[in-house]
Amino acid sequence: MNTFSIVTDSSCDLPAPMAQEMDLTVLPLAFVMQGKEYYNYLDEREIPLHTFYEALRAGQPCTTSAVNVEAFTSAMEPLLAAGKDVLCIAFSSGLSNTYNAAAVAVQELSQKYPERKIYAVDSLCASLGQGLLVYLAAQERAKGKGIEEVRDWLETEKFHLCHWFTVEDLQFLKRGGRVSAATALVGTMLSIKPVMHMDNAGHLINVSKARGRRPSLTALVDRMEQLAIDPEEQTVFISHGDSLEDAQFVAGEVQRRLGVRKPVVINYVGPVIGAHSGPGTIALFFLGRER
Repeated sequence: MNTFSIVTDSSCDLPAPMAQEMDLTVLPLAFVMQGKEYYNYLDEREIPLHTFYEALRAGQPCTTSAVNVEAFTSAMEPLLAAGKDVLCIAFSSGLSNTYNAAAVAVQELSQKYPERKIYAVDSLCASLGQGLLVYLAAQERAKGKGIEEVRDWLETEKFHLCHWFTVEDLQFLKRGGRVSAATALVGTMLSIKPVMHMDNAGHLINVSKARGRRPSLTALVDRMEQLAIDPEEQTVFISHGDSLEDAQFVAGEVQRRLGVRKPVVINYVGPVIGAHSGPGTIALFFLGRER
C-alpha cells in the first residue's frame, strides 16, 4: 500500500528531531544577514538561532525569501518517482509566496506523474502554528487515513489553529509595516505590548494591548482559556524569539490554568518570522473554536 509523504517548509519551526521522527521533507527558506545568504535548516546547521537573534539585537538587518518552484520540484519529484503520493503543507500565502510556488510545482508534477496523487495545502499558518498543523496531519496519517482524507481534514482544521503572540520590541513590527512609527515610539515609552493573532486569511492582526511584559504573556493564556477546545487533551506548541524563560512561563500557565497534561513543545521562532517580529517574541498555538 502506498504511504504518502508530507512535505513542508522551514517556517514550520519544528524541532529537528520531531521532524525527523515524522519522516517529513522540509525545504529551507533563505535569509540574508551581513551580506551572506543562509538557509534556515531546522537543525541550525548554517547558523545557530541564538547567534541569529544576537545579530538582530546588535542591529543587523535581515531579509528573507520564499522557497521557489524549482526547490519544491526537486524535493517532491524523487518521492513521486519512488511511488509515493505527496501532500505539501506550505507557509501561509498571507505572508509569503512559498505556497504559490508549491502550488505551481504540484501542477507541473501532476502532469508529469498522472498516476500519482499530489496536493498542496495553504496552511494559512506560520512558525509553530504551521508546525502544529503539520504535526497533527502526521498524526492523522498514522491513524491510517489516506491522502485525500488528510488533505480535507487540513482544509477544515486550519481555521481552528489559533496563533496568539506578543513581541518585546515594537521597532521590528514598525520596520515590517505592522505598526506605525508613532505607535512604536509611544508603545516603547509606555511599555505597551501588542497581543496579536493570525486571522483566517493568514495575516498577522493586532487585537489588543497589554501594559508590560508579564501581562502580555498572561494575555496569551487568557485567549487560550477563552477559545481552546478540550485543552487538557491537546498538544500545545510555543515558539520564542530567544526568550526561553518566558516561553516556559507560558507553558507553566497553560498547564496550571487549563490542565494541559501532554508535554508542551517549545522551540525557536525561526529567522523567517523572527526577522520581522524580533527577539523576545512569544507565540502560543492550540486548537480552538475559531482563530
